[in-house]
Amino acid sequence: MSAGLLAGMASGVAFEATLKQSVQQWSKNRSTRTLANLPRLQLVIPFLGMAGGICVFLASGMEIFGFPKLLCYALALPLTVLTGWLVWTQLGKLLIELERGGSQALDLDSFEQ
Repeated sequence: MSAGLLAGMASGVAFEATLKQSVQQWSKNRSTRTLANLPRLQLVIPFLGMAGGICVFLASGMEIFGFPKLLCYALALPLTVLTGWLVWTQLGKLLIELERGGSQALDLDSFEQ
């Protein structure tokens, strides 16, 4: 359980650093390359590491309660894949919104009434 948590956290830190670096480079250059076309492999590898760590963490958490290992991974894997897909698509939409409107497009405090 601890190994899955640590793997997920370490991959999450790497994902965050890679994403920040890519967005900062795009912001400085504002080239024709869009944010949606960021180097995919550099982002996908830490994202998959994060998802793998989360899957192991979820399965291990269920194993603590005595469920069989196969059942634990049969439940944790689809849940992790679904959640990962939702997060990845939301990230893509967020990057497109950032590209269209800059950082003001993401400022939720600006919607005061």
